[in-house]
Order: sequence, then structure tokens, then C-alpha cells
Amino acid sequence: MQTVRHSEQTLKTALISKNPTLVSQYEKLDAGERRLLNKAFKADNDLFGPITLHSESDWIISHPEAPQDFEQFFSDPYRKAPSPEKRSIYIQCIGDILRFLKKKKPGDAFCIVGITMIDLYPRDSWNFVFGQASLTDGVGIFSFARYGSDFYSSRFEGKVNKLRRVSSSDYSVFENYYTPEVTSVLLLRSCKTLTHEIGHIFGLRHCQWLACLMQGSNHLEEADRRPLNLCPICLRKLQCAIGFNIIERYQALVRWIDDESADTPGVSTEHSCEDNVNLPKPVEAFKEWKEWIIKCLAVVQK
Repeated sequence: MQTVRHSEQTLKTALISKNPTLVSQYEKLDAGERRLLNKAFKADNDLFGPITLHSESDWIISHPEAPQDFEQFFSDPYRKAPSPEKRSIYIQCIGDILRFLKKKKPGDAFCIVGITMIDLYPRDSWNFVFGQASLTDGVGIFSFARYGSDFYSSRFEGKVNKLRRVSSSDYSVFENYYTPEVTSVLLLRSCKTLTHEIGHIFGLRHCQWLACLMQGSNHLEEADRRPLNLCPICLRKLQCAIGFNIIERYQALVRWIDDESADTPGVSTEHSCEDNVNLPKPVEAFKEWKEWIIKCLAVVQK
């Protein structure tokens, strides 16, 4: 196993920047928020660990890319930000892909994301992807097919003997397709993929600083090692992109975990493909994450 470690100064610069304007912006944050974010480069940091690499197939090794610090994120001319007119995130159950989503994007949508249980791959040279997003178009597609505990052990009968063209509204080819049991592990994995890809739409690129939700993942084992939380550098990026109070955000996440219902206040189900959305929510796998959030709240509220 290899550990990716950065110096204190490197992490501090990645988080705060040396640009006087961005340094001033950082200093205006709430003292508690800065105390939490500063954990990124503090020696006594027990909340944000380093990235660990376990094999040559892990993302950072197999997909080399330049890291993105806060200043690069802030200065990205192609980054899109929500506005009063475009501030909603739509989640659409579909069996089709990005071009379809772009056509279906509502006028008030900052982004629209499709979720499916169909296994996805973007081109013939790839074996599969968990998700894919377009930063410029504000659309994404995410498959939860491989997150069921029995996906790799199941046997799928039948093959397509002859290719046939169907309309974008014809989903008959997917009838009786594999649908896994909704367990807490599947929900945790799905939340990681969905929030990771939406992070890309907000302009966050793959994280190479600390263990973080925005790390790339090349396989399920690596995706499971990735935490559900953002590191301080990526948390500052997201806070800059949409604006929020960290205490209020973390308290809302704890409430979501504690809420027994899968229905979330403030979320519209107008376009839901299921009539009954008020289902029991399996959150056993979120227990460790909840304890981590409570530790973060203690730091911010000190």
C-alpha cells in the first residue's frame, strides 16, 4: 500500500491560496469553519486522512491528471455556478443517456442527473463506469447496477442476437432487468456516486490532496474506500460554489440520517416515476459517517 502525503505548506496553499483576494475571502469565514478547514494541514488532524493507494489499478495511478487547488477552481473560466433562476437539481429515473437529459433539462435547472440500474460504459474500450457528467451542459448519468451485493455472482440469461434500433422512449428492452435489493450499503454507494458526479458539475475536479469524496475510483473496492465526506479543500470549493453554513449543512446531514423516512422535506416528487416514495430508509452503513460529522460539529462549535 502507498500513502499519498503532501507537506503542510502544500496543503495550506491548496486550501487558502497565496492570492491576497482569496486569502482575504478565507479570513472572512466564520472562525469555527476556518478551524475545521485548517485541519487539512494541521499535524493533529484526526478527521481528514491521506489518500492511500492499494494497487496499480487505483484511479490516481491509472488516470494521471493535474491536481486542482482552490485558486484553480475559483479561477476556472468554464466553471458554472447556480443562480436565482437556475438553482434546482433534478434527479430523473431513466434508461437513456446524456443527450436525452440535455433535451429534458427544465428551464430552472442548474443541472439534471439521470439514475439507472442499467450497467453503463461510455465507449467500447471501457469496461464500465459508475457515472459520467458534462460540466458544461449540467447533465450527468449514474448507474447503481454494480452496487448490489449479488451483481457479480448473478447469472443473466439471454443475449441480444440481433441489434435493433428503438426510440428514446421505448424501454421494453430493459423489462425484467436486474434490480437489486435496496440495502444500506447500496444506498451509501449510490450516495457517493451521485454526490461525486454532481460535485463535478459544480466544477470540482478529482481530489488528489486528502481522502475525499471527490477522489476518482476505478473499481468497486476503491469506491468503497473513498469517504462520503469532502476534504477541507473540496469543502471550501463547494461552499464557494453554492454558499452554505457548515454547521447548518452538517446538522441537516445528521437529520437526514436520523429521519426514518426516505422522503425528504423540500424535495419535489412531482416527476417521480414511483407513486410511493415514502419508503423506509436503510441507513445502517451511514453510522460511521454520522459519528464523523458529529466530531466535525464539535470542532466548528468549539
